[in-house]
Amino acid sequence: MFLKEPSHIILLLVALILLFGAKRLPDSARSIARSLKIFKSEIKDVSDEEKKPKNEGDLEK
Repeated sequence: MFLKEPSHIILLLVALILLFGAKRLPDSARSIARSLKIFKSEIKDVSDEEKKPKNEGDLEK
């Protein structure tokens, strides 16, 4: 697994700050969090649809 040591995490954070700048990091983090939230909800919807009995889906149509 990668990022086992604290020095790896610090190095990654320094690289991110150098790439994106301190002002853009919070905005980027918010965008990533929103995307993950949407992705998780879509995965949940798909798994809920798969668990639905087939005859129940026929009644909705």
